[in-house]
Amino acid sequence: MTTKQRYEGIIGWFSEHMPVAESELHYKDPYQLLVAVILSAQCTDKRVNMTTPALFEAFPTPRAMAEATAEEIYPYIRSISYPNNKARNLAGMARMLCEEFGGEVPRDLDAMQRLPGVGRKTANVLGAVLWRKEVMPVDTHVFRVSERIGLTTGSTTPLRTERTLEQHIPSRLLPIAHHWLILHGRYVCTARSPKCAACGIAPWCRKAAADAKKQAARRADAER
Repeated sequence: MTTKQRYEGIIGWFSEHMPVAESELHYKDPYQLLVAVILSAQCTDKRVNMTTPALFEAFPTPRAMAEATAEEIYPYIRSISYPNNKARNLAGMARMLCEEFGGEVPRDLDAMQRLPGVGRKTANVLGAVLWRKEVMPVDTHVFRVSERIGLTTGSTTPLRTERTLEQHIPSRLLPIAHHWLILHGRYVCTARSPKCAACGIAPWCRKAAADAKKQAARRADAER
């Protein structure tokens, strides 16, 4: 199977079976999404969604959070991974957002990355989700799934994965393809015990092909 055939098959399957794919983080505006994505680093969306209602009630606007200290933010996010660092980042992010961007999340992704706690992946997530920018955010799910199913080969960094996916996936589909891969990795192609028997993209999956080849070899050995 060629790389082109694999991409076409996988994109075709997702386009048909998952025409709507969206972030599972709960938010009402760009500020809330930015906060949620910062909190989601090395943490589940489920845990973030359990945490943010009280946080947003206490700090409903960037200005409200900018006026708070990290120590005041910490109790609201203590159940999140790395709460001390994230509390400092949120306080610093809100201050810079108000001082340099008028309290508005910048649409320019390079400018957004100047905010404390915001890296390339976080900026790309906001760009894709909020403004349908043609970018490919790469988190742990996207990185793992892309390599396992064969969309990338020997990719050692998220940036290499991002570049490869952007090269092969039509630009207009990048925002939704990001969610396809995340949701597939979260519920089907899990890190441990992937549900290969229930996987719709198995016909184009490199791992599925390798597993089938091994099983055929074992059967052949058993029949000798």
